[in-house]
Order: sequence, then C-alpha cells, then structure tokens
Amino acid sequence: MIMKKKIGFLIAAVLLAGSLSAQASGGASSHRTAHYEFIAEAGAEDSLPYLAREMELRFEEYNRLFRFNPAVLPSPLRVRVFQDPAAYDSYISARLGNSRAGAVYLHYNNIERRELVINRGSAEEAFMLAHQAFIQFFRGFFPNPPSWMREGFAIYFNSLDFDPGEETLAFEENLDWLETARNISSRNLSPREILLRDTVQIHDISEAGSIGGIYSRDFQIASWALVSFFMNSAHHFRSLTDSFMVLSPQFSAAQNSQEVMNRLSLWIDFYDLDVEFQSYLDFRRTFAELMENGARSFAAGDLTSAELSFLIAQSQRPAHFGPYYYLGLIYYEGELFDLAEESFLLSLEHGGDEALISFALGLNAVSEGRTGEGRSWLERAAAADPDRYRLRVETLLERLR
Repeated sequence: MIMKKKIGFLIAAVLLAGSLSAQASGGASSHRTAHYEFIAEAGAEDSLPYLAREMELRFEEYNRLFRFNPAVLPSPLRVRVFQDPAAYDSYISARLGNSRAGAVYLHYNNIERRELVINRGSAEEAFMLAHQAFIQFFRGFFPNPPSWMREGFAIYFNSLDFDPGEETLAFEENLDWLETARNISSRNLSPREILLRDTVQIHDISEAGSIGGIYSRDFQIASWALVSFFMNSAHHFRSLTDSFMVLSPQFSAAQNSQEVMNRLSLWIDFYDLDVEFQSYLDFRRTFAELMENGARSFAAGDLTSAELSFLIAQSQRPAHFGPYYYLGLIYYEGELFDLAEESFLLSLEHGGDEALISFALGLNAVSEGRTGEGRSWLERAAAADPDRYRLRVETLLERLR
C-alpha cells in the first residue's frame, strides 16, 4: 500500500543506460529512458532531463502497486513537451477541437499516435501532469481499463508530488473530495454500481457516467472514494490487487469491468461491501476535521480523544506542524516532558511558529527542572516576537531568579 513518505529511486544508471538524445523531425529534440520517449518542441529542450527523472519515478511508484510487466509495453510511452503556450494550444486544439490546460493524454487506437502532451511551466502543469501521467501509464498496459479504476486512481495519485530539488516523490492522500463523496454515496451510488458502470447501457445522458470518454464529476469522485476505501482497507486491499491480474489489453472496458467484478465476487459479499463503504465515508475524517475535533476535545479536557485525533492527523500529513504542536501540549499536560519536547521540536522543524513553540519548549524545560535550557528557549521566543512574548518572558525570568 502507498504510504505517506518520501520516495526516492536510484534511477541515474537506468536513465544513462537507456537514454539517447537526437534530433526528431521538425527540429524537435528527443530523449529516451527506460520506459519513455520524450520529444521537446523548440525551447523545451532544457527541461527534458528533469522531466525524465520525474516520469520514471512516477512509473516506478505506480508499479509498486500494480506490478505490471514493463516488458509487455508495445513501445515506450511518448511524452511531447512544449515551452511555448501558443504552440501547445495550437497542437492540442488541432487534435481535440479545443485546448486543455497544463497537460493532456491523447489516446488513440493507433499506438503510434498516443502521447502525453505537456505545457511546461504553465500554472496548471503540476496538477494536470500528476493526473494525466497516471492515465498514460495505465492505458499503456490496458487501453480500456475499468472506468472506475482509471478515474479513481488518477485522482488518488494527484497528490503524488515531485520535488525537483531533491528529485523525490512525496505522497499524502488528498481527502478534499470526502464530503462530496459522502453526499454522492447518500444518493445510493453503491460500490456495485460504480464497479459495473461500463457494463450498463445508459439511456439518459444526464445520468451518464461517460459520454465520448468524458466522465461526470460525480462518477469521478465516487470512483476515487471507492479506490480510497480499497487502499485503506486491510480486509479488501488484497481483493483489489488480485483484480489487477484479470485485466486484459484485448478486452473492452465493459469486459474488463465484468472480469474484475467476477473476481471480486469470489471474495466479497456486496451487501456487506455497501455497508462497509458507507461506514468508511462516514467515519473517515479530513485533516481539517481531525484538527478541529482534536482542538475541541483538548479544550474540553478530553486528552485521550484529542491525542487520537492529532495522531491520525499527523499520520495523514506527517510534514505539517499542527498535530505535533498539539500533541506537545497534551504530553505537557500529562507531565510527559520528554514526549512533549520531542513533539514541539518536530513542530518547529516542520515550520511551526518559532516564537510560540520556543515559548512552549521553555515552559516544558522549566517544568521538568531544566531551568537553564528553559531560559534559552524563553529568550528565543522573546527575540522572535517581542510584541507577543517580551513582557511574558521577562516576568517568567524574574520569577526564576
């Protein structure tokens, strides 16, 4: 299962061994890696090495879950890169009739025409690249996967972010659509309906999940919710990964959906699945909800509930300073001074308010009897924000004398 962590791969050797640079037709530069062929239109050449690293990292991370055999790819996945927004818009409009911001994967029955097209440096590039890169990966192996898999995992992997400085990927599951998914589920869009969407003949266009390959927003969000449920379910995760093995590149989306459904039916009671799915949506909490619940419990003196909320929030966003700060307060209240200090330091490390946390570290050290260390932290708080802390710190220091 994908975990929230920094993900790094030693891919330099792979890139060097499998790469080549040449002039493509029309003066564009090309670059080959283990799984991709990159074509840089005029002005985009300098971005190819960085993009190549990102795409290979994405490929490897996707395949940590899916375990597809790269040897069966009929050809490298093609990526065309533009630096000129007007040239990008012209290229996409000529093929789709209108442009698409940031990046778009163009899929054709003819393998030679398939490509991911990127408007390098555009405001929408990072978000759209994360979405479209997964679709290209998935449809490279299976041109017609189940729609819920394609749309759901594309949204799930949207928050797989690339850090060009460290050349790593970081993943933190984005639950922004959770409340919307609850509302959709309450309208009785069950897991069974989501799984079988490709196999159902749709007569009412207003209710259609797909018209010409364009999926309704509700279906996309419901698909993401089902993927999130499977990915976070110890009981059903194995059933999900087993379903990847029954996909076929020769099947239509309807046939692949039916095969997956047949496979899941061997292990899953769909009545129970409906109940579990709804329960997951009802009880899963966003980061903001967890922080609000934790703060409310802390204020009410329910430290056990507060700690649980902040620990879950910390597991969702391990690089956010907020949960660590509140956990520090909880441990301080319980006179667990070592744990409090550790939590406060982590909050400071992750960008927390220097003055606020220094003040907390000072009080914590003094309370444990480490007066000299406490003075240093309190003085740091006063220096960082004199308006808030100078008088308070002077009063405390005078008492300590």
